[in-house]
Amino acid sequence: MKYSREYRDPKLVHSLADEIRRITTRPWTIMEVCGGQTHAIVRFGLDQLLPKEIELVHGPGCPVCVTDVSLVDQAIELAERDGVVLCTFGDMSRVPGSEKDLLSAKAAGGNVKTVYSPMDALQLANENPDLEVVFFAVGFETTAPTTALTVERARAAGIDNYSLLVAHVLVPPVMEALLESPGNRVQGFLAAGHVCTVTGYRIYEPVASSHGVPVVVTGFEPADILKGVLETVRLLEDGRAEVQNAYSRAVKRDGNPHAWSMVERVFEVCDRSWRGIGTFPGSGLKLRGEYAAYDAGQRFTFHEQHDLKPSECISGLILQGAKKPPECPLFGTVCTPESPLGATMVSSEGACAAYYLHRGVEGTQSVERS
Repeated sequence: MKYSREYRDPKLVHSLADEIRRITTRPWTIMEVCGGQTHAIVRFGLDQLLPKEIELVHGPGCPVCVTDVSLVDQAIELAERDGVVLCTFGDMSRVPGSEKDLLSAKAAGGNVKTVYSPMDALQLANENPDLEVVFFAVGFETTAPTTALTVERARAAGIDNYSLLVAHVLVPPVMEALLESPGNRVQGFLAAGHVCTVTGYRIYEPVASSHGVPVVVTGFEPADILKGVLETVRLLEDGRAEVQNAYSRAVKRDGNPHAWSMVERVFEVCDRSWRGIGTFPGSGLKLRGEYAAYDAGQRFTFHEQHDLKPSECISGLILQGAKKPPECPLFGTVCTPESPLGATMVSSEGACAAYYLHRGVEGTQSVERS
């Protein structure tokens, strides 16, 4: 991720931190719902600039990390079938399934192809009509429009050897589920700016009003994130449960209606299982009935899923903001990017990967905040 010099200027960053310190009168717990923001926070030590009363906790903001094991297993099974090419983003290749990952399947002869866009997968299908090309559609609302576009184009061009293994998830329902959980400590949210460029920020207004929590949309630069924290603290201190946009240079209230209308034409809302967290109503997308021919889940028959073996990995608690990576006894020793036990150590947006990359194994829990 590239960072603009303007928005990581030390004077600006420290002035925002000073203002947060000035207005804070009591403890507040704020969750960022974006893995990219988590990495920026850890990389630049933004949490260490805040007063001790402000705690930032990391939420389920990595779509790779929350993709259910059953879907990973299905992707592996497809890759191992004759005549099938499983196309995926690079981050998914090392996410553990119940027994192995896609990279292991590829090493054993499976047909796994890394792509940068679902359009690459569609092109592959068009150029290879004798192969079944399946795109593993992982992502939040941000990537859903491009996935939807490939389906519309496939139907228009009569490309019938292309399908989707859909794992798209929606942010607001899981935010509500976290707020309703018995051990919830979250009092305010930083919402992901890139999601809101597509959906707009009105999608968070029901969350704020029904649960009495402020939601502030922000970006990924250090100053953006601290501005989001500042606005969230102001709302918390004033007792206002509102949605505010601290990323106005990129986000509008209605987002990109054209892109989202495409999503609604192709997909419909469904229940979705989030890895390590649970199944939440209305938290996913699936293909509408008229596009069932492009649904890999209906095109192919899969083996019966087996129960997962118990794991010492606490990534589910990390994704819920209940724990931080250094609190896991396996972090950086048994579990590393080279031998990951959980998706949060694999993904470029995973919280465990952020701590391991930017803070290492030692000293991650002992940093003093002023």
